[in-house]
Amino acid sequence: MNDAELIATPEARPRSGAKDVAQLAGVSTATVSRALNTPDQVDPVTRERVLQAVAKLRYMPHGAARSLRSQRSKMIGAVVPSFDYALYARTTSALQQRLDQRGYALVLAEHHYDLASELRVAGQLTQHGVDAFVFVGLDHHAGLFSLLEDYGRPYVLTWGVDPLGRHPSIGFDNEAATREITRHLIGLGHRRFGLLSAPVEGNDRARARGAGVRAALAEAGLALDEACAQYAPIALQSAAEAMSRMLALPDPPTAVVATNDVFAVGAMVACRNAGLRIPEDISITGVDNTDLGATQTPGLTSIRTPIVEIGDAAAAQLIARLEGRPHENFQSFPIEVVHRGSTAPPRR
Repeated sequence: MNDAELIATPEARPRSGAKDVAQLAGVSTATVSRALNTPDQVDPVTRERVLQAVAKLRYMPHGAARSLRSQRSKMIGAVVPSFDYALYARTTSALQQRLDQRGYALVLAEHHYDLASELRVAGQLTQHGVDAFVFVGLDHHAGLFSLLEDYGRPYVLTWGVDPLGRHPSIGFDNEAATREITRHLIGLGHRRFGLLSAPVEGNDRARARGAGVRAALAEAGLALDEACAQYAPIALQSAAEAMSRMLALPDPPTAVVATNDVFAVGAMVACRNAGLRIPEDISITGVDNTDLGATQTPGLTSIRTPIVEIGDAAAAQLIARLEGRPHENFQSFPIEVVHRGSTAPPRR
């Protein structure tokens, strides 16, 4: 499909019922209902078996869902990993503002990096008439795209660009972001590095940013000591604790690449608590160029990412597709290193 090709609404297909799902999953119809409506009441193994059957059969509860194909609610669903991460709030705010200008409403949901939960939530929102979807990242349950295709729901992936061109996506090169900032630190003379990151399972952004650090080091004939790679939830306290573990190593790094500004500021807190000076004793960098990092003393060297632009462009693409107008399926925004006072050559 080229950039300007319009999305056609698929013809109705024969529908599977709850009995079919139950038979394929080897459970009762009551268990199917609980797995979809009250998942906490079903053990994870059984719930995943039901979700796989739902995806394979493309099952949607209630016969009324079939009629949703030809109706427009003017509701757009945005399913994000977590409301706790402030950047997603900024992106969805930009998304909502553009949608509101065209008379669309935004419906929000979160999945806490649980891709099976994301699939279930998307199905529920489709059932309730949501016209189109915005998702974060490139990692998703295999059944998600089948569900969206079956019900003719346009969608766009954000915060990354599909390298294979399979799914409409808007974002930037996450690997290039940390590769560039790692090259900056190598140029200053650093040779022993640390990495602070979110867990990589179900999180392609974290995985790509870690890969960028390793790629830059490999270019320079260096390697990341995996003892200096620490993973934690995205929060200041957990970031500080992860940095403290790194500082306790027999040979701690002289430079730390954090995969976002929250991790970087948490690392700065831990370094101050340990009596280390930034950047005299250790250099620290972030990603996303947030006010949180910019207002530190010293200011955090970071990567400017298109936080607002992603939300605005995602809304513009979905509106164009829903209204039958030309659109770009893929948009990749530039990134930029913002130099501040948190980096310097290592002590000799």
